[in-house]
Amino acid sequence: MNIIVNGKPFNAQNLHSAKEIAENLHLNGPDQALAVKINGVLYDLDTPVKNGDELVFITFEESIGKEIFWHTSAHVLAQAILRLFPDAKPTIGPPIDQGFYYDFANLTLSDENFDSIEKEAQKIIDENYATKRHVFKDKAEAISRFKSNPFKVELIQGLEQGEISAYEQGEFFDLCRGPHLPRLGKIKAFKVLKTSGAYWKGDAKNEVLTRIYAISFPDRKQLKEYLHLLEEAKKRDHKILGPKLDLFSIKEEAPGIPFIHPKGMIIWNRLVDFIRELMTRSGYVEIKTPQLVSQDLWQQSGHWSHYRQNMYAFEIEERFFALKPMNCPGCMLYYKSQNHSYRDLPLRIAEFGHVHRHEFSGALSGLFRVRGFHQDDAHLFMKPSDIKAEILGILGLIEEIYSTFNLAYRLELSTRPKESIGTDEDWEIATEGLQSALEEWDQPFRINEGDGAFYGPKIDIHIQDAIGRSWQCGTIQLDMALPEKFELEYMDKDGMLKRPVMLHRAIFGSIERFFGILIEHFMGKFPLWLSPLPIRIITIADRHAEYAHEVKREITKAGLICDMDESSESVNKKIRNAQLLQINYMLTVGDKEVEHKTISLRTRDNVVHGEMSLSTFLKALKTEMETKSLTSTFTPALNKAL
Repeated sequence: MNIIVNGKPFNAQNLHSAKEIAENLHLNGPDQALAVKINGVLYDLDTPVKNGDELVFITFEESIGKEIFWHTSAHVLAQAILRLFPDAKPTIGPPIDQGFYYDFANLTLSDENFDSIEKEAQKIIDENYATKRHVFKDKAEAISRFKSNPFKVELIQGLEQGEISAYEQGEFFDLCRGPHLPRLGKIKAFKVLKTSGAYWKGDAKNEVLTRIYAISFPDRKQLKEYLHLLEEAKKRDHKILGPKLDLFSIKEEAPGIPFIHPKGMIIWNRLVDFIRELMTRSGYVEIKTPQLVSQDLWQQSGHWSHYRQNMYAFEIEERFFALKPMNCPGCMLYYKSQNHSYRDLPLRIAEFGHVHRHEFSGALSGLFRVRGFHQDDAHLFMKPSDIKAEILGILGLIEEIYSTFNLAYRLELSTRPKESIGTDEDWEIATEGLQSALEEWDQPFRINEGDGAFYGPKIDIHIQDAIGRSWQCGTIQLDMALPEKFELEYMDKDGMLKRPVMLHRAIFGSIERFFGILIEHFMGKFPLWLSPLPIRIITIADRHAEYAHEVKREITKAGLICDMDESSESVNKKIRNAQLLQINYMLTVGDKEVEHKTISLRTRDNVVHGEMSLSTFLKALKTEMETKSLTSTFTPALNKAL
């Protein structure tokens, strides 16, 4: 039997399952062969293979590998809880960005229970159960199996048509679509992190559940590194720093939709102005489409049937409307509002669209996971021959933007999944265009076989912050569905009407999320060009206030934001207050400065640069602003020169 394994030909004689092939290839490590993609579809490792199949083994390094690892670990957590608290009712236990959680009804616990939970989980892992998948013949059989758990019954009743499955490990049996790790022994480190309350299905009208967060790894060293990272992350937590620096807040009256404060709006507007300037230079036009659109549009786009549960919809004058969860359909209507020829293409249309998506309350997290957010969205319409050049143009934008913030990034190309639309020729052209552009870009990239969207291949961009955490922000997606659904056309040079190729593109992704990432990346210490309060003038005594106001007027006239501390506090206390607010530059004004018409400069890092003329200071700051420097212009060496 001849198959393809991880892109290479393989003779699988006398080997009948993906598991046997993995063992033959010695892919036995706890981080290796967690599951398998067969012809682009994800399966458990014990799935049979046949001649001609293409196999890609999933590792822990991949995001889907982590999801499988952590979802299996969530079952371990639930099994441990039921052994310790037999009356608890498991509800749902999904993987999340870092680890997993499981929600339970009829369970009360505290941090004091964590140690016993971890010991029981380790006992289960040491028992090294194989995970076994069971498929029910219909909903009735599944409901019968879980009749003692009303939460599972409700989940089953809400399932769409299709296969219903569950997984067994030892005595534990849970509703799940999988796939799972082949055996629990692959889990080498397990840690309970915290507990909280959560409403069933995120609805405050429903029962309050106990949520337990945990994480696991295929290596103890990874857990140690993760816990160290958590300590570092605590110092940078945007949910603490943001309100502390008066940048944003979350109110109970608007859960999941942040209030951006005046200081936060300074950063917000600088981000938008920055990317808007680059887009204008790159030939983009900008539009704004309605937030509230009728059901008809969402039916035409396919969102009503495939995304309805994540949309906020309601009836107005006997018609159904929905707040847009995505900007794309509105942009399709804009494209159709005019006739287009090949001379118009490529057409690059940007929108800072405000979208709303339903998220369970337990998943909400500061600016990172919200219900209402703004996308730096763009849709590019082009001829097939334009794909490569347009991808390279987007990658150029990405490089310029991310490097400005000193954010490293990596690229992933996801190819055609088994369930997809479009012809083989369309997919070949689209994938070749994306891959060819990535190869010419000449940076390492990873191929995720079969992980593209159903409507086209995509490039995902993962950025890395100052402490090495990875965030998926940017994306480039080639869409063959919407131009077809909306019958978009352009007149080609041969006089024939043809369908344009369309790219979705976002770089910040969500402005809210990117803002939160920057708060943590810079730990609240924003560079001058982003800083919401870069300069504070500190008076030594009341008699210095008049001159201090003159200095403030000159700074403001130069286009810089500045405030004054004229309080009766000591100078040291004033300086300390300014440092706590991460103000970049503190200008002290006393008798000597009034006499010499100068200022005395101290920087945020508590380095005293001493007396200098205001013009020298402003000239240096002008350069620092214009170059978007991430570091202060003022250094000890420069100070000597002054």
